[in-house]
Amino acid sequence: MNAEEVRAFYRRYIDCLNRRQLNELDQFVNPTLTYNSDFISLYDYQEMLSQNFSDIPDLYFAVDWLIPAEDQVASRLIFDCTPAGEFMGIAISGKKVIFTEHVFYGLQDGKIGQVWSLIDKDAIRKQVSD
Repeated sequence: MNAEEVRAFYRRYIDCLNRRQLNELDQFVNPTLTYNSDFISLYDYQEMLSQNFSDIPDLYFAVDWLIPAEDQVASRLIFDCTPAGEFMGIAISGKKVIFTEHVFYGLQDGKIGQVWSLIDKDAIRKQVSD
């Protein structure tokens, strides 16, 4: 895929997440992938996202930056949400927080095969302690 095709692919992937259509992830994600160096299955990835939606009922993936390449995507996502209880080991208990995720994807055979995710936990901690 060229950069514009990758951009369109990624936008469709994010739309799939925002529609919470996790049963459609096989259109975007390989049957096995690496997530922050861990080998996981598509099922594991779906379960992780399902847990995220459960923990954060108003979760919405807002793309701030999107840098597509032939077989890679770099993205900065912004979340403005209200986790229900604990999130990433941080007791939030229904407080609204805004944070970012910097996520990089490696594409293999036209689908996501690698994900590297870095979430700004310090921003979350600071908002909860204020």
